[in-house]
Amino acid sequence: MLITGAARRVGAVLAGFLHGHGMNIALHYRHSRREAEALAAKLNGARAHSVILLQADLLYSAGLPRLVQEALSGWGRLDALINNASSFYPTPFGAVTDAQWDDLLGSNLKAPFFLSQAASGALAAQHGCIINIADIHGVRPLKNYPVYSTAQAGLLMLTQALARELAPAVRVNAIAPGPVLWPEEMDEAQRRSIIARTLLQRAGDPLDIARAALYLIRDADYVTGQTLTVDGGRSVKS
Repeated sequence: MLITGAARRVGAVLAGFLHGHGMNIALHYRHSRREAEALAAKLNGARAHSVILLQADLLYSAGLPRLVQEALSGWGRLDALINNASSFYPTPFGAVTDAQWDDLLGSNLKAPFFLSQAASGALAAQHGCIINIADIHGVRPLKNYPVYSTAQAGLLMLTQALARELAPAVRVNAIAPGPVLWPEEMDEAQRRSIIARTLLQRAGDPLDIARAALYLIRDADYVTGQTLTVDGGRSVKS
């Protein structure tokens, strides 16, 4: 399995949880080398030769076939791809730059598309799956984040489009988390406001996302083209 952006935050939880369920991990990172090495050492200590590290800038599309080949070099097969890597920051309308547009569309939409394209043959050989880690703001735009929200809306459509393109050999689904891990810059008042807008009246946990991923990989043989929303009911509360 290849997980992008797996050195920190939700990606690291995904890697640790799925590894704990017997999966070998090709752990991708861009800049977080120290965190990636520490996580790989921990997981390989629990089960030898079960994690390899892959460094790449996903915005460089020409390098993505090489990334897939490096992932295949670990165990000779690829059963799942989790497109988790993402950029997230505000871009107030009226002051958006080309660089911000290219970065946010690139990391949240372009990279998942071209990495999925590069990995599709290897995944088809194993009747594998793709999981896109999306966001509820692809459906409900977040104020001051118009570019990010637009990219996430595209990722949700990409999930459906790839499900059609790659069927029947490869299943393609998405997970759209709600409040499971707070941005570092978010204050307590903002957090309380978000929690109040969930039906369950509490924040989630990154493990909720990892459990959803395990279901889609291991148990959802007849599920494709779907977005599993894990948001405590935020998306259905008016």
